[in-house]
Amino acid sequence: MKSRWLLFILVIFFQQGFAQIQLEEQLAFVESLFAQEKYFDAITEAKRLSFFDSSNQYSYKVNSLIAESYKSGNKLSEAVNYFTKAERESRNPEELFSTKIKIIKINILRRAFYLADHQLVELERDTRFIADSSSLRYWRGWNYLFHDDWQQAADEFSGIDSAAALKNICEEVQKRKYSVSFAKGISAVLPGAGQIYTGNYLSGILSLGWNILFGYLTVQAFSAERVFDGMAVGTMLWLRFYDGNLSNAEKFAVEKNEIINNETLNFLQKNYQGLKP
Repeated sequence: MKSRWLLFILVIFFQQGFAQIQLEEQLAFVESLFAQEKYFDAITEAKRLSFFDSSNQYSYKVNSLIAESYKSGNKLSEAVNYFTKAERESRNPEELFSTKIKIIKINILRRAFYLADHQLVELERDTRFIADSSSLRYWRGWNYLFHDDWQQAADEFSGIDSAAALKNICEEVQKRKYSVSFAKGISAVLPGAGQIYTGNYLSGILSLGWNILFGYLTVQAFSAERVFDGMAVGTMLWLRFYDGNLSNAEKFAVEKNEIINNETLNFLQKNYQGLKP
């Protein structure tokens, strides 16, 4: 009787040991797929591992790998979903903090500025962590950068030795950017000036010419006491071109700034060697 029980216990023990080895081999397989940038396959095999991991021993690692695979495939909402699952399965404060930072980085990429900022503030206040203030400032700087607030980003990067290059880039972008309010302001005073300020010389010259022409015709009509002609030319043509001049000045400044922003973000993505979201 005792020998039967001993045999039963040994069978159970070896089954569990074999299952453990299989799970570890599956995890290594998932990690190798991820390393080879086979993200779809990595997600499929990671979900398979999760299904057979009845004790949730690998839940944190599996959910993190799935999230990283989704992020690498630019499926950011799915990545946040699985990082949130990993956050719930974290086994120590280091894993929890690391996962929270990863969620913040995705929100930065999604340009969810206020959400990322709120999460950074929560991390600063969370007494479970001894957070490095420079690390949180670093990611806050990236958050401002993606929010198109380059000067504030430069201010956050200042004083962080590893972010000196980022600070200089942000300050350079701020200098290159066009002032939308200035473009509209000078166009209000001199039609076409805002377009010329943003480098759209032909549009600026045409805008100035049309405004001079219809302004002259309006004044001439009123001077000749042709009130209705003056009102027609003034309201239907002159004011139309004057208002269009202001709209174009704003539009061109915004477009130029978007080009500068996108060029810089592309440069950082391809060439910056430091930590990135």
